[in-house]
Amino acid sequence: MIKKHLLLFAICLVSLNVLAQKQIYESPKLRDAVKQHKIVAIMPFKVTISYKKQPKNFDANANHQQELAYATKIQTSMYTFLLRKAKNYTVEFQDVEKTNILLRKAGVYDKLDETTKDELAKILGVDAIISGDFNVEQTKSEAAAIGLMVLTGGLGGKTGDGNLILNIHNGVDGELIWRFTKTMDEGISTATDDLIEHMMRKVSRNFPYDK
Repeated sequence: MIKKHLLLFAICLVSLNVLAQKQIYESPKLRDAVKQHKIVAIMPFKVTISYKKQPKNFDANANHQQELAYATKIQTSMYTFLLRKAKNYTVEFQDVEKTNILLRKAGVYDKLDETTKDELAKILGVDAIISGDFNVEQTKSEAAAIGLMVLTGGLGGKTGDGNLILNIHNGVDGELIWRFTKTMDEGISTATDDLIEHMMRKVSRNFPYDK
């Protein structure tokens, strides 16, 4: 009996771990909404970089600048990935350079958290908004993490664990119609292209714009 309970407990733990690894939300309005979408914009991602053990001589401003740089790198990598596989999707994706220029002209580039998704869609002239959050906690030694950040201009190799969230909001009303959450507990790659490639493989056929 004890063994049976232990086995059930172990199965529950595995199931909970799988759920924590990847979660997908789809609004009941998703299918009808995506049928109306023709052009979709990709926002700069919101990136947070933290440390299990804060490096010596830690510079908060430099860390913030690193977050901002990584935000646009992930945005560009996402656009490149989707552009490369454009024939597989039912929509077109707005050039991220145009997206960022329009956001700056409207004075909201640094105020994305203060702007509703329907307002952003109107500014950009698109039917939907893709946005994302990437939170990573560096786990490598201080010297290794700092050294690799300097050399690569990004996160230091596979230095830590992270959480990646991808959202799609309907442009007309700003409503969240799709969300993908993935715990990247196998390590974080320096290259944003690799990060996006890995994430999109996990999204697979659940991506609402797949033909």
